[in-house]
Formats: sequence, C-alpha cells, structure tokens
Amino acid sequence: MKVRQVEKTALLVLGALIWGMAFAAQSVGSGYVGAYTFLACRSWLACIFLTGLLLVRRRLAAVRKVRPAVTPASRGTAVRGGIFCGIFLFAASAAQQMAVGEVSTAKASFLTALYVVLVPLCGIVLGRRPDRRIWLWVAVSVAGLYLLCMAGRDTLSLSVSELKLLLCALLFAVQILLVGHYSPKVDGVTLSLYQFLTTSVLSTVFMFLFEQPQWDQILGAGVAILYCGILSSGVGYTLQIIGQRGLDPTIASLAMCLESVFGALAGWALLGQKLTPIELTGCLLMFAAIVGSTLATGKSPE
Repeated sequence: MKVRQVEKTALLVLGALIWGMAFAAQSVGSGYVGAYTFLACRSWLACIFLTGLLLVRRRLAAVRKVRPAVTPASRGTAVRGGIFCGIFLFAASAAQQMAVGEVSTAKASFLTALYVVLVPLCGIVLGRRPDRRIWLWVAVSVAGLYLLCMAGRDTLSLSVSELKLLLCALLFAVQILLVGHYSPKVDGVTLSLYQFLTTSVLSTVFMFLFEQPQWDQILGAGVAILYCGILSSGVGYTLQIIGQRGLDPTIASLAMCLESVFGALAGWALLGQKLTPIELTGCLLMFAAIVGSTLATGKSPE
C-alpha cells in the first residue's frame, strides 16, 4: 500500500473513531433533551461548521485563483440532492436518537451499522443485482442480530428501541444510495451543507411540535451536542470526503466499518457498559457480516 493510501486510510479510521464515540455522546445527551431537540442543535452546529469550511475554501480558491467547484447549474442539483438526502438523514437520525438512550451503545452502533448489508439489498429495488455472496452475510447478520438482541428472552419479538434502530439502518441505507447518486454530480461539502440544513429545519419544526426545549436542558447536554455537531457531523464527514477520494473502495469500507467497534468500546470505556458473552458473540457476527458485505460488493458504504 502506498504512503498516500495509508494516510487516507488513517483519516477514515479517525473518522470512524469520531463517529463511534458519538454514540456515547448521544446516549449522554438523551438524558437531558428530547431526540428532536438534540438533533436540531447538532445539525445547526454542523451547518455553521460546514458554512465556515466553504468560506475558507472560497477564500483559498480566490487567493490561488482557482475556479469555484460549484457552478450555478450544479448548485441546483446540490439543493435538490441535499433536500432528498436531508429528509432521510433526519428520519434516520431521529430514530437513532430516540433509541440510543434506551439500549447499550454497542447494540446501537452494531444495529445501525447494518446499513452496510442493507444498501446492496435496497439496490435490488433499483434494478441492481448484488453479488451472490451478500446473501450469506445477510444470514450471518441475522444470526448476530438474534444473539445481540433476543438470545435468552422468552419471546422472539424485538423491543421498540431495537425496532427503531433497525428502521434507522434502513433509512440510512436509502440515504446512502441517494448520496451515492448525487455526490458525483456536485461538490461533496456543498451537498453535505444542504443535507444538514434540511435536517436542521425539519428537526427544529418537530422539536417545537412535539417537545418543549429548555435552555438549561440544552446547556446540560452542551458537551454532547458540541461533540456530535462539530466533530461527528462536521469534522467526521470532512475526513470521509478527503479519505475516500482516490482510495480503494474496499479499504475505505473496512476502515469505516470500525465505527461499530469504536461505538462498543466507547460504551464500555466511557459509560461502563458491559456485554454478556452471548451479546459479544452477536457483535462479532454482525461485524463479520459488515466486513463481508463490503468485500462482496466492493463498494464503500457511504
């Protein structure tokens, strides 16, 4: 592997670490504010960060006399793409935030990471034929899901929180397909800005409709909101854009799959959460399914 590839892979691993630790921050934040309030605050922070990033890029481009990456024609595509992506990002993030305070961060991170398996399956609806090996990894993920969520229970039904996380994974899969459709046509940071702007507006509307946000509660969740808004949404996404550019998709996928592992480690190290041997086996099976599905498809999950 070339040195440049190593550097890019390291950026993606750093991004996965940031995203994984965000599960612990979300869990802490859920104890202070409602899901829509938390999502609104972190999304507006992401918008501010990305706007600042675009302004810095524009200033640097002016100094270097570089042609702007976003033309009027591509801006219209970025707005449409950002709206569509933002709608699904809002729905997926809201479902995740509602559940993350009710289950362990390990369970939340691994169930969310099932989007990697669901992406090629959703592609079937669009007429894409996934590699046959994907069905093996779907079976492995189901086995892991059983051990992680249902082993030892008297009933085979999932809890409401677990169902929300599965819905979150499905919504993220659709959002990833939309990003994959629009990202080659527009500037990535610009698309991200419109995506988070859409998420910010929707979460703010739902916040005032269904919750009663109070400043003392928001301040109580301030550190968690700052982490998720600036680091997870802003820095993490930027690292992904830089790291994925020109890197082998399979290597990128494997690096970003570490998000689920870092999420479990963050819950153990920061929140004192533990996994039973059966739950740990379920996590290992689901991680194997995540890695195996990326190898089978040969495509990056995001």
